Amino acid sequence: MIARTAFTQLHYSPLLLAGTLAGMTIIYLMPPVAALVLGPQGWPAWLAYAPMLSYYRRSPLWVPFLPLVALFYVGATFASAVRYWRGKGGQWKSRVQAPVQER
Repeated sequence: MIARTAFTQLHYSPLLLAGTLAGMTIIYLMPPVAALVLGPQGWPAWLAYAPMLSYYRRSPLWVPFLPLVALFYVGATFASAVRYWRGKGGQWKSRVQAPVQER
């Protein structure tokens, strides 16, 4: 689903794609990187995930998995753009639903 629609939501813009990928990388992967770089003093960085876990009523045990989920989402968003550039964007049930790109 993500690979089929993410680039469509970004209006097929490489600039918006770059900004989105950079933003998601900074927001979702910064807490674990800070914790690794700062060592024991970096543990509060993991608290950045607390509001999200609270909102979705999830256990704090989910914290180590959130960067992996974010990495998956970043990859799927990039794959959406690659699929579009290859002429297979929005493909569903053997039909391409994205607009045909001009070459």
